[in-house]
Amino acid sequence: MAVDSMAEQLRGELQCEDLLACFYDLKPLDRACFWASVEAAEPLTVDEIAAAVDRERSTAYRSVQRLLRAGLLDKQQVNYDSGSYCHVYLPADPDTVADDMLQRLNEWYARTDELIEEFATTYGTETSTDSSAEPVCLHAVWTAQQPEEQ
Repeated sequence: MAVDSMAEQLRGELQCEDLLACFYDLKPLDRACFWASVEAAEPLTVDEIAAAVDRERSTAYRSVQRLLRAGLLDKQQVNYDSGSYCHVYLPADPDTVADDMLQRLNEWYARTDELIEEFATTYGTETSTDSSAEPVCLHAVWTAQQPEEQ
């Protein structure tokens, strides 16, 4: 997956679908399978997802498994009177996914802040125009701007 620079991403017209692809490294087929499950009126089998994205069952199954591992789909078992069963897939709870994305973003902010501080320490000059200025912690600034949880 090609990674766009931050500047390119900020100039672009990002959609929530782009966030899912970015946060979970989704392939185009993964995205198609996910949206097929979102748009469905009820949970889908792998065969139904494969038909919706016009792919072979085994190919769709691999995407469904990636989506399950990412926490974007939930799996349920449907039991029949005959004793057989099948699995159906539905989108995970959006609030749970959003919480996971925020957690990932916080981790990214913290790591990026560390790297920026490392950059300033490694490549900064000893003669600064304002020696009293402290480095800005992006994570701390962002966290301070967030509303408190109820």
